Amino acid sequence: MIYLDHNASTPVRPEVADAMDAALRTLSANPSSAHREGQRVRAAVERARAQVARFVHAREAEVVFVSGGTEGDHLAVVGTALARRDAGQHVAYAAVEHHAVHGAAALLHEFGWTHSELPCDADGRTIAASVDDLPAGTTVLSVMLANNETGVLQPVAELAARARARGIRVHCDAVQAAGKVPVDVTALGVDHLVLSGHKFGGPKGAAALIARAGAPLSPLARGSAHESGRRGGTENVAGIVGLGLACELAAAELASQGARIGALRERFEAGLRAAIPDCVVNGAAAERLPNTSNVSFPGARADHLLLALDARGVMASAGAACASGAVEPSPVLAAMGVSRELAISALRFSLGASTTADEIEQALPLVIAAVGAARGTGVRA
Repeated sequence: MIYLDHNASTPVRPEVADAMDAALRTLSANPSSAHREGQRVRAAVERARAQVARFVHAREAEVVFVSGGTEGDHLAVVGTALARRDAGQHVAYAAVEHHAVHGAAALLHEFGWTHSELPCDADGRTIAASVDDLPAGTTVLSVMLANNETGVLQPVAELAARARARGIRVHCDAVQAAGKVPVDVTALGVDHLVLSGHKFGGPKGAAALIARAGAPLSPLARGSAHESGRRGGTENVAGIVGLGLACELAAAELASQGARIGALRERFEAGLRAAIPDCVVNGAAAERLPNTSNVSFPGARADHLLLALDARGVMASAGAACASGAVEPSPVLAAMGVSRELAISALRFSLGASTTADEIEQALPLVIAAVGAARGTGVRA
């Protein structure tokens, strides 16, 4: 099998698996316990906290360990909105945000909050000037650093500067960007930032919210004083150890891997364009993550394409949703103004540290054959 679905999840690095195995075997005490074994476990957690902090240029005290990107997004968006409810009950997010952010806004809606969506241009970049049009009483803005479907990088620093000028706090979902491009929470100028280990060789279920000093945050999981009172619950020690090491390893390889993987992506897209001239790379005119290609193949439904690819040993993803025999386009591509025909035929191919040049050369004819097979079904949405 050729794995081209690294944006969904990456293989755990062997070094990370070994560190987690050792943690599971030897760090059995509760890190909140005062005895020596508890403090040995606490030391491992704090070592990982330092590794995460260095990875995104944050302070160690700003790192809050959470279970994943979705929890981190909810804690940042909902927690900030609750902390600032007296200043207003309106939040905003980019139209191309991950479902986790949409879900956080939907939860707030149940408690009386309203929301706005910031539009994007045809290349999938959020329009920074749209921040100026947000209504009074907007307290939180959520903007991702890199789109999970197209890989398009967002103008977070400019969006955050405009928001700060209006007294709006900013949350950045950097889950898809961390480990692929440099992330500097200070340079971005955001109040909260989220990353998740399984996107760059770490374990699933281990992530971090960076909560900048002075940023308001009301905890959602309460009942204990874990994570400096910001997130209750005994820490997932083995997962945290794995997350910390994954951050350290990714940081050391970021420049070299980014260049290598970017070259593989360019070769992949060039091969597709040469063989399938009417295919469209969505977001191609924008600056993107080096590993991500979102490609539409007119005349071939995404669900049929995925089945044809799987039968040929290639794994990828689709943003379109299939229900009751019909295909609904990705909300991200819809926000970009991509036509329905192109949107329902879009696949995401995402490369990673384990992707090789040979795999790309092997994948190209298989993808081309799968497109031909899917177009031959004669079934359209």
